[in-house]
Amino acid sequence: MKVAVGSDHRGFPLKEKIANFLEREGYNVLDLGTDGTDSVDYPDFAIPVALKVAGGEVDRGILVCGSGIGMSIAANKVVGVRASLCKTVQDARMTRLHNNSNVLALSEQSGDDPAIEDLVKVWLETSFEGGRHLRRINKIHKYESS
Repeated sequence: MKVAVGSDHRGFPLKEKIANFLEREGYNVLDLGTDGTDSVDYPDFAIPVALKVAGGEVDRGILVCGSGIGMSIAANKVVGVRASLCKTVQDARMTRLHNNSNVLALSEQSGDDPAIEDLVKVWLETSFEGGRHLRRINKIHKYESS
């Protein structure tokens, strides 16, 4: 599976931690920046990651900023992206099962959480449940194409 990662300056340390974890787990990682802790604007990284996901160039995307909120807002502006801000392993599981989330947004504050690697792993490994949830996602797709 190919995963694009991106962050702003505040999310940089956690993005690096996650990218290293993904590589150790055997994922193909595309790092779209940022490359340090100098101040940058989160949309400059959220949108390119989201475009890679929506365009099918990568399977999933992971974004990190101070709260995770800005990244999720920016990524969700790209048609076909379902970015979800997750703070718990259960959030990650449910957004994959029910929403078929394709972009994970995280808060840099999660970097100290010992379960962050479990959260990422569950999000990557959980399959979409389909059924009634597919009907709901199709309604979103219909709106996006109108």
